Amino acid sequence: MGVDYVLFDRLVELSTRFKPEGRTLMLGRQAFGIQTRYRQMYEATLKRHGIDAKRFDFLQEDGFAETLMRRLGFGEIETMDFSDYEGAQVIHDLNTLPDESLENQFDLIFDGGTVEHVFNVPNELEGIFRMLKPGGRFVSANGLNGWYGHGMYQFNPELVWTFWGRACNCRVIDCRAVPVEPDQDFSQVEFQDPALTGHRLWLKGKIGPGRTYLYYEVEKTDESHLPTFALQSDYETKWAGHDTAGETRLQQARG
Repeated sequence: MGVDYVLFDRLVELSTRFKPEGRTLMLGRQAFGIQTRYRQMYEATLKRHGIDAKRFDFLQEDGFAETLMRRLGFGEIETMDFSDYEGAQVIHDLNTLPDESLENQFDLIFDGGTVEHVFNVPNELEGIFRMLKPGGRFVSANGLNGWYGHGMYQFNPELVWTFWGRACNCRVIDCRAVPVEPDQDFSQVEFQDPALTGHRLWLKGKIGPGRTYLYYEVEKTDESHLPTFALQSDYETKWAGHDTAGETRLQQARG
C-alpha cells in the first residue's frame, strides 16, 4: 500500500508528539500522492496540527514517501524490502528473523501495509520487536476489514493488545479502526484492551463494510521482552485457575 489521506492525517498527528532521534525504517518503500477527492483536507490537517506547509511540499518526483517522512520530522528513511526492485537499502525477508546487526537499531519503524503480505507473521512481529530500540516506536496500518484478496491476512485489534501489550509488555499508545474513505458513515473507532473487560471486542455496527485500517502505535520500553507464548484475552480469563499447556511450556522454558 501507500500513504493515502487518512494515513497522512495520522502521520501528521504523530509528528506533533514524536520525533525519532536515531534511525528510521520503512517496511516496503511506501508511495505518497495527493488524492484529488480529498485535496482540501490535506491543508486542513496541517493547519489543525499547527504545521505551516502545503500538501505539495511533501511530494517527490518518483512518487515515494521519503520526503513526506523527512519533512514531518521522522528523519532520513531507510527502506527494508525482500528485494531492491524499488531501491530498498536493507534487503531482508521478514519471514525470517533479522541479523543481529539490525537488532535494537531503530527509533521508528513504519509499516504502511507490509505485514499483511508476509506469510510468517509471528516471525515478522518478533523481528520488528528485535529491531526496535528501547524507547522506539512501531507504527502500523494494515487491513482490518474490506481488504479481501489484497494481502494474505486482515488483522484484529486483539493481536495488538495480546502480542504487543500483554505478551511483550510494550506500551500501546494508539489502536484504532481508520476507514480509508473519511467521508463515509463510519468514523474512526479507538480500541481498548479486551482484557480490561474480560470479553471480546464488540465491533458490530461500529466498523463499516468498506476498507478499514487497523492502525496502531506501540512503544518498546526497557521492561519489554519477547514472550514464551501469547494468549487471547478472553480465553486467558476463562482459563485462569485451571491447568493449562502454557504452564507446562513455562516450566520447560525455565528448565
